[in-house]
Amino acid sequence: MKNKVAIIMGSESDLEIMNEAAKTLKEFGLQYELKVMSAHRTPKAVAQFSGSAEKKGFGVVIAGAGKAAHLPGVIAAYTQLPVIGVPIKTKDLGGLDSLLSIVQMPNGVPVATVAINGAKNAAILACQILAINDPALNNKLKTFKKRLAGRSRK
Repeated sequence: MKNKVAIIMGSESDLEIMNEAAKTLKEFGLQYELKVMSAHRTPKAVAQFSGSAEKKGFGVVIAGAGKAAHLPGVIAAYTQLPVIGVPIKTKDLGGLDSLLSIVQMPNGVPVATVAINGAKNAAILACQILAINDPALNNKLKTFKKRLAGRSRK
């Protein structure tokens, strides 16, 4: 079972946001690796990592990027693993540029996309994907959802 998640970001400046995914995965007991790679500055490294991610035991990739946010799409082009894109808020256009860059993928190269700066939701979605084949993780998610429901009643 491949329950390890890759968290990739286009720049170290994205770390504060993407750490939310790491914290959430840790809460669910999942292994993860954080990496900084750029679709524009280090495209060969992105291609090499993406092409070998499954062999390295990853089951899902979470990719965060801002502005011309091509990183999630480039990763999706090189792997059949599920890729979840996290658009990072920018000063220029508030993250709308990032969101549109990630969500507008061509047919055949899907990238699931969460809200701007939605790294926590990306991690929860990664857990939901992996829980399909992991009863223990599925139970953790059920408990999590029950706690959420309890908080909304208060």
